[in-house]
Amino acid sequence: MKFTKRTKWILLLLLINVLILSACSANQNTPYKTEITGAIDTAPAGLFNPIFYMDMYEETILELTHERLVKQNEQLEFEPNLAKNWTVNEDHTSITFKLEEDVKWHDGKPFTAHDVVFTYQTMSDPDYVAAGGLRTLFVEPLLGYQEYNTGDTTDFIGVVADDDYTVTFHFTEPSITPLYMASVPIIPKHVFEDIPIKDMPGAPASQEAESIIGTGPYKFVHITDRERYIFLRHEDYWQGTPEIERLNYRVVESSVMIGLIEKGEIDFVGRPSGINSADFNTLAENNNLQTIEQLDFSYQVLGFKLNHRTNADVENNAIEPNNWVENDKLSNPKVRRAIAYALNREGMVNGLLYGKGAVINSPIAPQHWASSEERTKQYAFDSEQAKILLDEAGYKDIDGDGFRETPDGKPWRLNMKYPAGNELRERTAPLIKQQLEDVGISVNLKQPKEMSAFLIDMENDNEQDDTDLYLIGWGLETSDPDPTELWSSYTPWNYSRWHNESSDEFIQKAISAPDGLDQDNRAEIYASWQELFSEDLPAVLLYVEPALWIYNKRIDGVYPLPHTLFNDIHKWSVDVE
Repeated sequence: MKFTKRTKWILLLLLINVLILSACSANQNTPYKTEITGAIDTAPAGLFNPIFYMDMYEETILELTHERLVKQNEQLEFEPNLAKNWTVNEDHTSITFKLEEDVKWHDGKPFTAHDVVFTYQTMSDPDYVAAGGLRTLFVEPLLGYQEYNTGDTTDFIGVVADDDYTVTFHFTEPSITPLYMASVPIIPKHVFEDIPIKDMPGAPASQEAESIIGTGPYKFVHITDRERYIFLRHEDYWQGTPEIERLNYRVVESSVMIGLIEKGEIDFVGRPSGINSADFNTLAENNNLQTIEQLDFSYQVLGFKLNHRTNADVENNAIEPNNWVENDKLSNPKVRRAIAYALNREGMVNGLLYGKGAVINSPIAPQHWASSEERTKQYAFDSEQAKILLDEAGYKDIDGDGFRETPDGKPWRLNMKYPAGNELRERTAPLIKQQLEDVGISVNLKQPKEMSAFLIDMENDNEQDDTDLYLIGWGLETSDPDPTELWSSYTPWNYSRWHNESSDEFIQKAISAPDGLDQDNRAEIYASWQELFSEDLPAVLLYVEPALWIYNKRIDGVYPLPHTLFNDIHKWSVDVE
């Protein structure tokens, strides 16, 4: 065959292209010498910004990428992290941090006190809540917060950079928990300063892996269809280059996770609730795996939607308890207590958790010094007591269909919602429906939604919302027992919209001087609050799950803390064959 000169050039160009593509493909497929893969059972909603994220799975990602000024040890005491030391003034109205001076962001820019100021200034801004920000409890105690938040001044004086590596937090009143207030993960000023706050949650720097910048040991580099999340080590990590080059997360249903772990395709579980208790017992017998069992810092909740926000408040992202519209279906405390008695929570622990975990009545984690289970009202399974309370409240089966009507004779049916993706919760929901129907309460179990859609429903709970009962798992603060974030009338996460003035008074008193400065006195205040919670009952706390950590023994250097597996993850290593 005879080739023209032009044809030869075309063939040469095609050959060059093939070689380039082959090289690119080879580079993409080149295995890293050290690589591990973890599993989570639910895809993160997709907001990877530490001051805006919504769910625990996003938090799992952020544990690798972002850091705080302080961290906690095995006793849950605060220790230095990005801040190497600190001093508190005599009247507890300020705390000054000296920062590490060799910390670099993932893009190579230096971490400074100005990043700390920017983080807290953003959370104090008038546009923060309107943009979806929920963590105002960390900034509300700051000096001048009210004036800055309302726009009366443009001077932010609550957190001040004294120099590039010294930052001081100033509080309006003596702070009981200054280290807790300073424990928000820090975001980079140079990345976000030109983005309007209202646009921050939707910006690439909050959602697109390669644009997310932290100081943590791993860089977020890729997301594949909300199924795989890929991280590369931060070569300039201030505590030393991580031993493992690449870390992957796969989203895997709990039902198939065990097989992948046994095959070695999964090296560790990223959330302690990913593996159910029955499978955990099986995996504990595998000589290639290390299992760790602790109580988790979380609980599963059957919440009562006591009130709904007005349409206007939802539209304005406002939390105004005095505007709320009462849900008559659950307004009687006797009804809520009856529901608590109707639930066989011990049976759930034995049947669903195979005896692991625990039934609790206190909304403060049992690991905390402030937990007072003995002061709470105990709701042991007692269906007869449930029926008595319902009768006393006037809810009786008038038409003989097996279900109770309201005191004025109208049909009474409770709508229950829950998110998909968590096998344990999906098994719990129909059990609750059956147990409530056994005492005559009709329950409409709604089709579960993906977690991100479910959370939107819970937050946009306007006057048309038909939610009566909801199932959710709450991760609790390890930093401090303060329940403000979940149960204050003014927090967005109070999905029950529980508005109890005595509750708010107890919560505020425990974190204010002089009452909160003495820990024994503070513990007594929290004991009274827990007693009130269990009597008014905005939710039934179903059980504390066990924290079931599993990892392949090929990983060295794993020393978990009570609240996380990822203690000094930059020191983890794997054997190279």
